[in-house]
Amino acid sequence: MRDRVNRLMALIIQACALSSVLVLMGIFLMLLINGAMLFKEVSVFDFLTGMTWNPGAFDGPAYGALSLIWSTILVTIGAMLMAIPLGIAMAAFMSEVAPRFWRNLLKPLIELLAGIPSVVLGFIGIELIGPLLQKYLGLSTGFNALNGSILLCLMALPTIISLSEEAIRAVPFSFKEASYGLGAGKWETLIKVTLPACTSGLIASSMLGLGRALGETMTVLMVTGNALQFPHGFYDSVRTLTSTIAIELGEVASGTTHYFALFAVASLLFCLCLIINIAAEAIAAKFRYRQT
Repeated sequence: MRDRVNRLMALIIQACALSSVLVLMGIFLMLLINGAMLFKEVSVFDFLTGMTWNPGAFDGPAYGALSLIWSTILVTIGAMLMAIPLGIAMAAFMSEVAPRFWRNLLKPLIELLAGIPSVVLGFIGIELIGPLLQKYLGLSTGFNALNGSILLCLMALPTIISLSEEAIRAVPFSFKEASYGLGAGKWETLIKVTLPACTSGLIASSMLGLGRALGETMTVLMVTGNALQFPHGFYDSVRTLTSTIAIELGEVASGTTHYFALFAVASLLFCLCLIINIAAEAIAAKFRYRQT
């Protein structure tokens, strides 16, 4: 009887794992099939390298996604430049330095930050961060890529901190003992022994935070200005891939070129996320192999 139950549970678990893969493949195929319909009228080269996205132009619609792609990359890079060092430093502080009182206080606060709805963070960007950027940086508007990067940093931090802390705690204590035995101090051990030993975990946490920032919609839609232009810096207003889909999909007619163009944008975003995950796994596996 026990063997039958074990086999049944194994089959259920396998079915659940297989169903998740099938669902993911179904989503990808749906995006790919609809997105490919665009390229009957617009070439792939023009779509990927075109500087202008203007589906409603009177002199002919334009479906160039390069400005959207670069805007997405710019906002995400800005967020990661802030979130990764802050997240890893915070995780190292909580796991290796902070007294138990501070650790027990900070951990719930970080988890609470992860539960704040993105639309609430968007209001913070509109009412607080935007005016501050406009006032102290002398900008014409505070709704720009920098505003979006700051808020995406806040959204990615809980993921990076939680997973990085787990990775740091997973380092065997014998590594630290050996370092202390050779005369290294606490900070030298942390920087030269503990953090290098959990590199794969830190990379994984950073990549998951990157995926969190890359796929965010509502926050960047509210605070980045949504300007259809090619940005030259963090002070420019931008429109990301996700914002474009959210703004235009609800009003576009089904089966039109514009409709298929939005599916092509979604397919591009899906591929970017897939490439990031594959690269993260490859890098993490490389470091795991070195450590063994």
